Amino acid sequence: MKIFSKIYGDGQEHLIIIHGLFGMCDNWNTLGKKFSEYYTVHLVDLRNHGRSPHSDEFNYDLMSSDIMKYISDNNIKEPSILGHSLGGKVAMKVAIDHPNIINKLIVADIAPKKYNTSFHQDLLLKISKINLNLYSKRNDVEKALSYTISDFNIRSFILKNLYRNEFKNFSWRFNVKGLLHQLHNIQDDSFVKGKCNVPTTFIRGGNSDYIIKEDEVKIQQHFIDCSILTIKNAGHWLHAEQPVEFFQVVLNSLSAK
Repeated sequence: MKIFSKIYGDGQEHLIIIHGLFGMCDNWNTLGKKFSEYYTVHLVDLRNHGRSPHSDEFNYDLMSSDIMKYISDNNIKEPSILGHSLGGKVAMKVAIDHPNIINKLIVADIAPKKYNTSFHQDLLLKISKINLNLYSKRNDVEKALSYTISDFNIRSFILKNLYRNEFKNFSWRFNVKGLLHQLHNIQDDSFVKGKCNVPTTFIRGGNSDYIIKEDEVKIQQHFIDCSILTIKNAGHWLHAEQPVEFFQVVLNSLSAK
């Protein structure tokens, strides 16, 4: 699948940034532009997200293949990859399968293990029950969501995906139906096997439980040239909560010899 991207900068080295579940490349615009002072930055939309095509198929093999097609189509030589959450797992898959073409791997707040997706499944169910054809104002959609999604931050994050389609009607950028039926596939961690020698940095939020102490052994078993760093006072969305420190940690990891 040919995926959508935004490209910033013209550095000799390339950095591909992959968003998380329900996200899109737009979420990384600010940091992407900062990184573009040093790299050619590629902000990509995963399949079923953002402006990339929708598909009934959604798994790590396909998402990894999409990234590899993007690398090939754009003639990118030895890129580094930064992935957050779901994007971090996709980035791991790419590095594990193609270690010789990846320069460095940065994984933000996700471990190579299975995660319970019931929360995200429930979220998609609630979103799927909103009939967007009933609404002409963005505030009305927000109000409709508020009855079942009480968390303002989650609601705001989801609403970033709301847009008007070619018929001027509201629509979701992510594939609600497709993700609802395929979400179980992202629980899979079977792609994590063998040893990957790509220089890797795992960055976790100090207030997040996505990477816990017990995960460090498995991380270091599979990623043999690996550092695990923590950003204090940050949760799962560490790049949004502590953007200055996150930027510096990533930059240091990418520039380390």
